[in-house]
Amino acid sequence: MPNVHSAISFGLVNIPIIMNPLIKNNDTSFNQLHEKCLNRVRYIKFCDHCKKNLKEADIIKGYEYEKDHYLTFQKAELDKLKPENEKEIEIVSFININEIDPVYFEKSYILETEKGNKAYNLFLEALKKTKKVALAKTVIGSKFYYCILRFTNFGIIMTTLFFYEEVNLDDLNKSVKVNSKELDLAIRIIEERSGKFEPEKYKDEYQDNIKQAIEDKLNGKAIKKGKKKQKQQVSDLLEALEKSLKK
Repeated sequence: MPNVHSAISFGLVNIPIIMNPLIKNNDTSFNQLHEKCLNRVRYIKFCDHCKKNLKEADIIKGYEYEKDHYLTFQKAELDKLKPENEKEIEIVSFININEIDPVYFEKSYILETEKGNKAYNLFLEALKKTKKVALAKTVIGSKFYYCILRFTNFGIIMTTLFFYEEVNLDDLNKSVKVNSKELDLAIRIIEERSGKFEPEKYKDEYQDNIKQAIEDKLNGKAIKKGKKKQKQQVSDLLEALEKSLKK
């Protein structure tokens, strides 16, 4: 979904932007093949009742309200249900980002604009000075979202949020008592292994292995299985903490 044109609605100020996904998929792409002939597997939309292949224009959406009974919706009907300003990113309020648990973060986009856009730069600087994020609502594709807009050195980043009912959080059992000696050891392990977040150092080991395997296969070499470290199993919690600290 590259280069989606939209606008930030900030009071009576309208800031035109171009929205691009911040994250790119780095996974190695595989096609599904028929093992016998190595031909590509195709997915065909087929109607069992009419015994025919379908085109996209032949398909509508249906809600199953009873077994095998559907309410049908045309695209035009669903379009009527979208918010009035669906093409805008409408700001609702400004909040502190630490009020939002990261479990609600879904997908991030970079919001860019034409060079020298004063309104964009003003809004960006205001977010920086107030140390607030903008809570907004918008439509991306056919889905309605709440999202946050925040300042970064790269520009304004928009992150869509999951809705409350989408996040499955069971209540944690907080009644279990913690042994003070075990807690002290756990804190010491955390302190000794503390560091800085350096994302450039974290590599996708699985994808690196896949790329190496592709290279090996092209050169007629067999795929080697990586060696797994044998972990010592310790059932006693205190003993496990003490041994972890020694390591």
